[in-house]
Amino acid sequence: MQTLQLDFKKGIVRFRVNDPDDFWYLSQIIETGDQITGITTRKVKIGDGENAKVAKKTFKVTIEAETIEFSSAGHALRINGTIKEGPEDIPRGSYQTISFELDSEGTITKEQWLTHHKQKLEEAGKIKYAYLLCVFDREEALFALTKKFGYEILGRIQGEVPKKAKLQEIKKDFYEEIIKTIEAYNDRYNPERIILASPAFYKEDVLRKIVAKELKTKTVLATCSDVSESALDEVIKRPELKDVLKQSRIREEQLLVEQVLQEISKENLAVYGWEEVQKAAFAGAISDLVVTDKTIKQYREQKKYRELDELMKKIDALQGKIHLITSEHDSGKRIDGLGGIAALLRYKMR
Repeated sequence: MQTLQLDFKKGIVRFRVNDPDDFWYLSQIIETGDQITGITTRKVKIGDGENAKVAKKTFKVTIEAETIEFSSAGHALRINGTIKEGPEDIPRGSYQTISFELDSEGTITKEQWLTHHKQKLEEAGKIKYAYLLCVFDREEALFALTKKFGYEILGRIQGEVPKKAKLQEIKKDFYEEIIKTIEAYNDRYNPERIILASPAFYKEDVLRKIVAKELKTKTVLATCSDVSESALDEVIKRPELKDVLKQSRIREEQLLVEQVLQEISKENLAVYGWEEVQKAAFAGAISDLVVTDKTIKQYREQKKYRELDELMKKIDALQGKIHLITSEHDSGKRIDGLGGIAALLRYKMR
């Protein structure tokens, strides 16, 4: 996402959407009550009586956001709210939707830009580091591409279940199929690195069979226990990939969630669930707050978002860090299992 204008004193940020990942970031930045300006269309009545016609009119409008609709499977973000500014023939206070798509521009005006809003804005503007992951064994391979807020499953291929007498022959064919698929995805997405992960020694066998020098140079190896989506999360956390994935937000989130879970298991420096987190926030004890996008959506739908917003403002004012993570992947799902909200503490609560 490209920032075209930034004035936090006036609360104004103007942006251009450059990447589908930007829709997720905008859905986390924009909140109920924000003023959103963009280009939209509306059916208007032209003329009177029998000669009246209905036509679509494209115009610039500012609305006060009420609902924010985002789906990771979609390619747009829809903001609905009441009109605050627009053409004279468009009634103020009526409802209007602004849809942001690729290459569209808009403006967000907030009363206050909190630290986590600014962090999300900065993350969205960073260079996109994509990593191609392939987790496989001798019978199956799963391919995924890391995204700014998670990863996208690209596909699976299945090898024949080998008979003992034909083990080497079938395995060789399947390895070649894996390499062809990696080459195709590399050409399409040009990832920063290719991560080849498997149980046992299969990954070394495939790496030896890669002929293209450019492909071989950007490939790194890791270990996984099986071929599944949870294996992708396992691979991301592997210590041997610490330096390779230093730009990966997914890895940072997973390590943070692991720390939260460890502290909870020790009944030490972590709390979870709304009541416990709220108690810790107002005691000034929270160093890191973790909230899932699913939880934020639920609070908006239940008209309880103002409570969560006040909580985040309190933590932000006391120099605590706020981490908004996606429920699409393992780390977020684990936090959802704890009520969708958890926190690391500066000191143990009594």
